[in-house]
Amino acid sequence: MTEAVQVRVARDSSDTSNHAGGAIADRSPRTGCPVHELREHLRKAGLRPTRQRISLGWLLFAKGDRHVSAEMLYEEATLARVPVSLATVYNTLHQFTEAGLLRELAVDGSKTYFDTNVSDHHHFFLEGDDTLMDIPSPAIAVSDLPEPPPGMEVARVDVIVRLRRKA
Repeated sequence: MTEAVQVRVARDSSDTSNHAGGAIADRSPRTGCPVHELREHLRKAGLRPTRQRISLGWLLFAKGDRHVSAEMLYEEATLARVPVSLATVYNTLHQFTEAGLLRELAVDGSKTYFDTNVSDHHHFFLEGDDTLMDIPSPAIAVSDLPEPPPGMEVARVDVIVRLRRKA
């Protein structure tokens, strides 16, 4: 119970780009209409496919796996002339997260990102650029986790490796 958490990072992995597995459009066979597919995914996740959810979902998932903040998505929505408030963007991101369509990542106390790739994986965070990149799954092994308190279980382990540019 008092053993330390051991994390091993593979140094030989050069692929830190986002990889397949997260975009809603790629999770099931194509039916021909991406908006129809998005509506079906929202329904399957227990969410009513409202106009705002469809619009924000399209912005989120049409570009493949990515990491966005609420502010980034709000800016994209504004540029795409999607009439939503920042509060609606936050609410929608949290609803998508609760439904299992997104993964929430708290990088700093004040900065939260949402990942369209909900598979088990970890992240590099480039300080100064505020950029998240996926670490390929086999690159990190987490072992010897402490025993959780009675009545609790480990939901997931997030490893964020912070990077900075060399001087």
